[in-house]
Amino acid sequence: MMLNSLAVTSKQPKSLLNIGTGFLTGYTHTLNPYAGCSFGCSYCYVRQMPVALFRGAAWGTWVDIKEGAADVLRKDLRRAQAKGPVTIFMSSSTDPYQPMEYRARVTRSLLEAMADEQPEFLLVQTRSPLVRRDMDLLLRLGDKVRVSVTIETDLEPIRKAFTPYAPPIAARLQTLRLLREAGVPTQAAIAPVLPSSERFAASLREVVDRVVVDDYYMGDGSGGRRTQRLDVRAKYRELGLEQWYLPSAYLLVYEQLQRHFPDNQLFVSQTGFEP
Repeated sequence: MMLNSLAVTSKQPKSLLNIGTGFLTGYTHTLNPYAGCSFGCSYCYVRQMPVALFRGAAWGTWVDIKEGAADVLRKDLRRAQAKGPVTIFMSSSTDPYQPMEYRARVTRSLLEAMADEQPEFLLVQTRSPLVRRDMDLLLRLGDKVRVSVTIETDLEPIRKAFTPYAPPIAARLQTLRLLREAGVPTQAAIAPVLPSSERFAASLREVVDRVVVDDYYMGDGSGGRRTQRLDVRAKYRELGLEQWYLPSAYLLVYEQLQRHFPDNQLFVSQTGFEP
């Protein structure tokens, strides 16, 4: 069916836990509640992965809902936990709290399953304020969970230029504040590094105690080649901000962050996402 020009399909998955590989080898498994992502961020590395390349439709225009996911996950968890500790990254190729989650509630059902049969560690990676809805389940997981909220910039015009369908920056900052106040472990993920202002680090200091900085060259799984094929550089050129596309650009933000965060709260690339 079509929902606001979004093609939505229901799938019956046979399994949900995938072995952690590449950038996510620090995790035993990855978990994706959906296939596809309606945020459709212009720089998303998933655009260059098979799940997107062979779909026959533009990334951001389709979503597959994984029905009965919680029951499948419970079975997968029991099998995996019988072999040893289980650590999960959710999600590696979709946002678990994209707009479809308001109605489908697949991610919430998976959190319910994991709150009952808890993994050793779960990282929830999202850019959506909707994650606040599930604070009750996140609190049940205690220190076995971390919510990582993507905040690539503090400039709303930049956000709109690169990710026009993603939630506003102010709502994400407020989400981090509320989660931290409630006692949910959190971090801000500046991933990728987009052009930002001199106030960026200070605004993050107000809402979070942990930050990870990642860019196209460190974080797209191919040394920046996947991103290069997307021609994201053209957007920087159009905005007159091409200096922010350089491999050294992340240092502009990292050095600013060092003035506000101690070393044990500041991470670069892969180490900041690991359990």
